[in-house]
Amino acid sequence: MTTSRARPTPGGPPRRQLHAQIPPHHPRAPQGAAAAGAHADDRVHAHVAGVCGVEEAFVFCCAHSHQVKEYLEKAGWAGKSGPGSMAVTAVESHDAISAGDALRVIYDRGVIHGDFVLISGDTVSNMSLKDALQEHMDRKKKDPLAVMTMVIKHSKPSILTHQTRLGNDEIVMAIDPETKELLYYEDRADNSHLYITIDKDVLTNNPTLQLHNDMEDCYIDICSPEVLSLFTDNFDYQHLRRHFVKGLLVDDIMGYKIYTHELRSGYAARIDNFRSYDTVSKDVIQRWTYPMVPDVISSRDCSESRLHRQGVYKASDVTLSSSAQIGANSVVGSATSIGDHCKVLNSVIGEGCKIGKNVLINGSFIWDNVIIEDGCKVSNSLVCDGVHLRAGAIVEPGCVLSFKVEVGKNVVVPAHSKVSLLPQPSNEDSDEELEYADTNSGITDSPPFSSMRSNGDQSTVPLEEDESGTSETGTCGVVGYVWTSVDTGIVEEWRQSIAPIPKEKLEELRHAVSDDDGSEDESNNPTLPDKDDSSDSVVEDDDHISKFEKEVEETFQRALGGGVNRDNLILEINGLRLAYSLQHADCAGAVFYSVMKSALVAAQSTNDTLLKTTADALGKWKDLVRNYTKTVDEEMEILLKFEEMCQETTKEFSLLFPKILPYLYDTEVVSEDAILRWAEEKEHADESDKVFVRQSEAFIKWLKEAEEEDDEEEE
Repeated sequence: MTTSRARPTPGGPPRRQLHAQIPPHHPRAPQGAAAAGAHADDRVHAHVAGVCGVEEAFVFCCAHSHQVKEYLEKAGWAGKSGPGSMAVTAVESHDAISAGDALRVIYDRGVIHGDFVLISGDTVSNMSLKDALQEHMDRKKKDPLAVMTMVIKHSKPSILTHQTRLGNDEIVMAIDPETKELLYYEDRADNSHLYITIDKDVLTNNPTLQLHNDMEDCYIDICSPEVLSLFTDNFDYQHLRRHFVKGLLVDDIMGYKIYTHELRSGYAARIDNFRSYDTVSKDVIQRWTYPMVPDVISSRDCSESRLHRQGVYKASDVTLSSSAQIGANSVVGSATSIGDHCKVLNSVIGEGCKIGKNVLINGSFIWDNVIIEDGCKVSNSLVCDGVHLRAGAIVEPGCVLSFKVEVGKNVVVPAHSKVSLLPQPSNEDSDEELEYADTNSGITDSPPFSSMRSNGDQSTVPLEEDESGTSETGTCGVVGYVWTSVDTGIVEEWRQSIAPIPKEKLEELRHAVSDDDGSEDESNNPTLPDKDDSSDSVVEDDDHISKFEKEVEETFQRALGGGVNRDNLILEINGLRLAYSLQHADCAGAVFYSVMKSALVAAQSTNDTLLKTTADALGKWKDLVRNYTKTVDEEMEILLKFEEMCQETTKEFSLLFPKILPYLYDTEVVSEDAILRWAEEKEHADESDKVFVRQSEAFIKWLKEAEEEDDEEEE
């Protein structure tokens, strides 16, 4: 958590301060998480020092505090002072188990006396706080009861999982549209119902309010000093949101108010689960967090990382076999060696790793000093420092292998396994008291990891203890303990996993949404509006279109494999369009997506570049796409779909957008009018919506100049 305050200094402007809290060690996270948190803290400090002009920061840490302090010292943050620099001080307490405890310690030690910015230590951001700070200060002058401003940003949750792309449950907020005052906050909405319950006084006292489920809490708060006093006066305040924010919203005695500031440009996201770790890391690699990107912020002890084509970052001293393939949006750290015929796709490999021959690493994070022997496969998993995978081992999606875990020869680690050398601790502290704990799950004592299947579906020999009581470290099993999550006996590991949500789970959720639409019991929902409510229509329409796009992709895949005659492909797609009662524009987007997806798959399965496979695919299927782009509106759908793909489903194309756009123009998939109209409509959009227009400025300028020359010639 990070806090910045403003206090008068003799003969000068207010001195801004920052307080950062490293979250208490979460018992269900891999051991040593604080070390990784220190790197995130480095990014927080770089952000607030460079962008926000903060001069003084306090880092609150409890578990693994010595690692945090050592890292601050090593990174050069500790003890900084002077013009243009930021002094960073670590505040240590081993008794704090929540944000509330941390803020009470800060208050007791008297290190903060004025307004401050409170930031979670696991937040990554490049936003400027200037406007939010000014809003807070101006508001305080008019209303001394305005004690806090929360930074929020738009984030549309999935209609199927009710989660954001960070793996967090959707938050419901009620906000006054004029003053931006927060009137209602619920981060644990019951999605089994289609309604929420709001106190009637909120509706009575606020004739107009906006109800949002499309906002994400950035955990960046601008606070008045009264916030510290409130935590000190209320020892039951532990969690920042569930206790403090909700407590103030229902307190009609003190009358304190919380306001919001919506982030419209810049990046801010919190890493508090494995899915958000994956998502934010990919955003960093794709440079949404610039200047906090691998080639700008490199380890001070290792070779500098350089950005290569297709978003690949490599240190200068990497040893890479000529037959090895590094796919788009990947990072390879210093002193790492990669053997013959290896494939590294959409993954991060740390420093000092040794990767053998014929290894496949896909969508994974391999930390430092990891050894992966020949023939191993690692999919969508997190592998911590010092792990050793022996030849032929397979790590299935969603796994977390903690520090120095060893996996035996040909052993298959089942999906979503979490393995540590340390046994899982007992549940001594209530999860409700822990600021960063998942309150839906408890923890239990864990057995040794003794049940693995081998590569080839043959059972392996269980781990046995020798006379000294230590586990056998042979090549037939895994050295470590399984850590489990338990609530009611049914664990949905996919919700916060690094691995993509399984297709069967998505299909199950789609059916659940369809069933809910037609079978909701009105007697249990007395406040529900009629079934033609717009929110139901949006859910139904989105699901309708997604099913159509899926069927188009499947039909296109059959055509690629020769299962559908090319001449009959258009007839089949037209039949699907009629069956779903959709327009040509919907077909245009779906067909374009299918063609581009085939190019991505081809690039991942061959040694060709993504740009080349894209050109080949568009050249081969341009007539099919053009069949559905008869108007400028339909061509616009292509551009909008391409933007959506680059931002959400196939981010590998994001860096290639300005190169592919001219090719779409040359092949007459989109016209000059469509491109210029697309750029014109983006002129007044948020900066975050102008990313690809900005990337393509040179080409758009060329089109405009060519159009002006044509007009002059006609005159």
